[in-house]
Amino acid sequence: MHELQFADDVLTKIRARGGHYHERAYLFVLAGIEYLQTKLPVRRHVSGNELAHVCREFAMEQFGLMAPDVWASWGLTKTQDIGRIVYTLVEIGLLITQPGDREEDFADAYDFTEAFRDGYVWHGIPTKSTGE
Repeated sequence: MHELQFADDVLTKIRARGGHYHERAYLFVLAGIEYLQTKLPVRRHVSGNELAHVCREFAMEQFGLMAPDVWASWGLTKTQDIGRIVYTLVEIGLLITQPGDREEDFADAYDFTEAFRDGYVWHGIPTKSTGE
């Protein structure tokens, strides 16, 4: 994901819409959509709640214990922020919605503190067996 970047005109459109988040947050949400699509048997529209949860999973995979800190540095502190990013991307034509989709679908999908605290499984540092 780190090699992705927006074309200047896309960033200009995001900023014109009052884009409050770091560029990486918008890229991450787009990457999260693709991450989810690769897990599905068939590509399909995904709900706000699904996307909020998969973004958390993807963040844990990408950043481990640092996920909440990375997101905070991008301005993401609650699931509503993911919704604001999605709807900014809709407004500039990068994403589309289905009838019935609402920005509020992202509201309170989970509490960031609990979701990130409880979601990382530490596997420890592998040690070499000495055969003893």
